[in-house]
Amino acid sequence: MESKFIGKEVIVRCEASGVFFGVLAARDGREVRLTNCRRLWYWDGAASISQLSKDGTKAPDQCKFTVTVDEIEILDAIEVIPCTPESSEIIKSVKEWKR
Repeated sequence: MESKFIGKEVIVRCEASGVFFGVLAARDGREVRLTNCRRLWYWDGAASISQLSKDGTKAPDQCKFTVTVDEIEILDAIEVIPCTPESSEIIKSVKEWKR
């Protein structure tokens, strides 16, 4: 099934590999390919990823979002949530968490 979210910024929740934000480039069942992707390792300022996709975070300084990678293939996606333009801008503005 072709996803209607292709080309849009989304949050993907996975069974074992975590939560990701990026542009949905392709989907085939539970396999998805994201571009301009960040792993959302920890967030504060939103009750759930559903709220994060709609409102962004109210506490960007408390979040741990990784560096952005050009492309990633995820093999265990269980949820794809489209983001609002406002939430996408907030997520992208969170400082990269790295050591």
